[in-house]
Parts: sequence; structure tokens; C-alpha cells
Amino acid sequence: MTREEVLTLIRSHLADELDVDPASLSEKTRFREDLEADSLDLYTLVQELEDSYGVSMSDEQAAEILTVGQAVDFVLAHAPGAA
Repeated sequence: MTREEVLTLIRSHLADELDVDPASLSEKTRFREDLEADSLDLYTLVQELEDSYGVSMSDEQAAEILTVGQAVDFVLAHAPGAA
């Protein structure tokens, strides 16, 4: 899996969940400040990443992920078969 594939999935999920244009989302986009995502929105994103990529994310780890790019980094580092 590539960085772009993970980024595309996250953009698509956020666009559906928060009714935003996926093209407006960059790796620097902040979930709470820029997208006004609440804890339920973030929880569903975590579930999507866990289901799609087989990663497991604790509440503490999820709380440290503040941007789209950090979510991509987490998936790439923790997905089964990641280097």
C-alpha cells in the first residue's frame, strides 16, 4: 500500500462523514480545528482505518493524531506487513 492510497481512503472517508470536498483535504488538515470534527467523527475514522488496514489504535494513540498526515503515517507504520 502506498502513502497516496492511504491518503485517498482517509480523504474519501472524511468527505463522506463531514460533507467536505476531498480535494480540499491535505496532509496538514487538522481534524478538530480545520474540519470541526467531534469525538464521534474521529472514532469512526479510527474504525475505518482499523477495518480497512488491519491496524489497531489505542485511545491514547488516537488522541495524538491531530492531522490527516499523522493518520497516514500511523497506518503506514502499523499496518500488517509494514516495514
